[in-house]
Formats: sequence, C-alpha cells, structure tokens
Amino acid sequence: MESAAILQSITSGLGSTMGSLALIIVFGAMLGRLLEESGAAYQITNKLVVLFGLRKIQIAIMITGFLVGLPMIYNAGFLVLIPLIYALAASTRLPLIYIGLPMCAALSVTHGFLPPHPAPTSIAFIFHANPNLTLLYGIMVAIPSIIVAGPLLSRFYTKWTLTPPKDLYVAREFSKSELPSLSASLITALSPILLMLAGAVILMKMPPENVNVKMLKFISDPTIALFISVFMGIYLLGVRQKRKMTELMKSLSDSTSSVAMILLIIASGGAFKQVLMDSGTADYIKQIAGGFSMSPLVLTWSIAALIRFSIGSATVSCITAAGLTLPLIEGTGVSPELMVIATGAGSLMFSHFNDTGFWMFKEYFNATIKQTFAVWTVMETVIGIIGLLGVLILSKLI
Repeated sequence: MESAAILQSITSGLGSTMGSLALIIVFGAMLGRLLEESGAAYQITNKLVVLFGLRKIQIAIMITGFLVGLPMIYNAGFLVLIPLIYALAASTRLPLIYIGLPMCAALSVTHGFLPPHPAPTSIAFIFHANPNLTLLYGIMVAIPSIIVAGPLLSRFYTKWTLTPPKDLYVAREFSKSELPSLSASLITALSPILLMLAGAVILMKMPPENVNVKMLKFISDPTIALFISVFMGIYLLGVRQKRKMTELMKSLSDSTSSVAMILLIIASGGAFKQVLMDSGTADYIKQIAGGFSMSPLVLTWSIAALIRFSIGSATVSCITAAGLTLPLIEGTGVSPELMVIATGAGSLMFSHFNDTGFWMFKEYFNATIKQTFAVWTVMETVIGIIGLLGVLILSKLI
C-alpha cells in the first residue's frame, strides 16, 4: 500500500470504530460509576446474600457479579465487589477463594461475552451481528460458563488459606440512610439489559414494519439503552438520594476519563482491522483458510486465544481476530452472533503475566505466582473452553 492509502485506512478505521462505539463505552462507564458511588452494587450484594443464605452464598455472589458485571468493565466491577468479598469471607469464615472465584468468573464472562461491553460490542459491529441477539445467545452460553468456572471450580481450592492483603484496599462503609433502595438499584443496573433483550425477543416475533417495533428497535439499541439508563441512574441513585448535581456531574466526568485508554485500544484495533481489509491481507488469509476443514467458529476462537496468549489484552485479541476472520464467514451460513461469542471466548484463554487481570487477582487475593496460575489462569481457560463448547452446541440449534 502507498503511504497515503495507509493513512486513509487508519483514519477510516478509527472513525468507523469510534462512531459506533464511543458513546456506548462512555455511557457504560458513567452507569458503572453511579452504581459504585451510590452504594447500589453494595445494596444488591447484601440483599442477595440475605435472600440466599449462607449455604447458597456462592449463588448470591455469582448473581451479584453477573448483575454488576453487565454494565461495568471487569476492572471496575472487581474493585467495587472485592471489599464485599473480604467482608463476607471474614463474617462467614469461608475460604476467600470459595467466596471470590464465582465473582471473578461472572465478571470475566460478562466482560468477554456480552454487549454492551467494549470488546463484544465492537466485534458485533465488525461481524455485522445484531447486538441484541448477541446478548441473548451470549447469556445462554454465559450461564454454564460461570457455573463451571465459579462454584464448581472453587471446590478444588477450599483448603487454601489465602487472606486479604493488609492496607491494599480500604472498604467504604455505607450507612443504611446512604444506600438507595433495592428496587432503584436493580432497575438502574438491569435497565439496559432488559431493553436490549426485549428488543431481541420482540424483533424475532413481530414484523419489523410495525410502528411499535420500530420504536422498540430504537430504544433497545445499545447506545440508546445505556443513555436512558444513565439518566435513570442520575435520578434514582443521585437526585433522589439528595446528591448535588455538581457532584454528580463531576463524578460522571471523571468516569469518562477512566475509559480513555480502552477507547484508544479499540480505535487502534479498528484501524488495524481496516488496514488488513484494504491491503488485501484479509483476502489472502481467506484463500489460505479456505483449504482448512476447521469451522469458522473454532478458527476465530483459536486465533483470539493465540493473540491473547501473546499480548494479554482480551479487547485487542477480540478485535484483531475478528478482523482476520471476517472474510471467512461469507457464504458459510454461520451465525455472526455466534462468531462474536466464540471470539470473546477465545480472548479469555491462557491469561498470564501480560494480563492486568492476572496481577489484580494475585495482589487482591494475596496469592503467589504459582497459586495465581493454578486459580486465575485455569479459571479463564475453563471459561474459554466452556464458551466454545456452548457456541458449537448453539450452532447446531440455530
């Protein structure tokens, strides 16, 4: 390619990627900050533990991680929930890994499989997949993945005596008067997901030319669903809790700066994808892969897994693998929504030293390097494998 053409591809890839994703990521960060600072995440967790009791505490933690993980990126959700994990482990005298692993599994699965998270949303646009259907299918695959990698896997580590590190994290205490109601917390956390799922289900059942269907299609779009949810959160978790508007605006402004690097990573991934397309590399890969007998679902999973092992970033792994395998699905009849989930599952494989999640787990669970490999790396790999198996089963049914 000529230098001018390369520059044109880069700017084109940056623009198209950010045009479709920037608002989704920014609104998601705002919603996550509202849930964190208002105590809504704390409220949801406590109520679930009371509801399920001590014997089913892992189910409560798993559901909490799933609900908190839907609108929040992994790192943010982890930092919100880890002090609650410490408190629960201390009060119940259950092993820290036994309490914490279901939370980590739920956060990781939602981050890797489900829109409106940055990676699955961005590759949904690359594969021209319906984000709402991707969410619906993703939840079907996510549930068994979380159960196997969380409650079931944690039983192998019940004799480990890990303890929270001293002075690493100071948990914020909320008084009852500070906490929003459970209904307000759940409505805010779940509203974007419910809107997107409603859009997916109704669009499958009703004719698209119906006026009501057109309106629901508009409000169930990930950007609009998150936009609505942020306004609901500002009122339910902010104004109604008597927080000052200047304080709320400062908090939301700060939340957008926290995703600046994520935006740049995704934009650069989009630029790289466009260069691959415009240079003819994608067509060349298509010719080579055309002789493979491997399913496109397995191929995109494998490529994402190899890139993840090499560079550590799940988001970059997703976008790069999607750009490479996009030409392979033309004429194959494979579901683009399942391609998104398969790519996301591959991007969670083989986490090690080059992944920030690896180090977060090590430090906050006060584990050794060997223990982190034995727990965190194994958990992420189990999620990736179960995710692929779930996608392959769904591909036979859809």
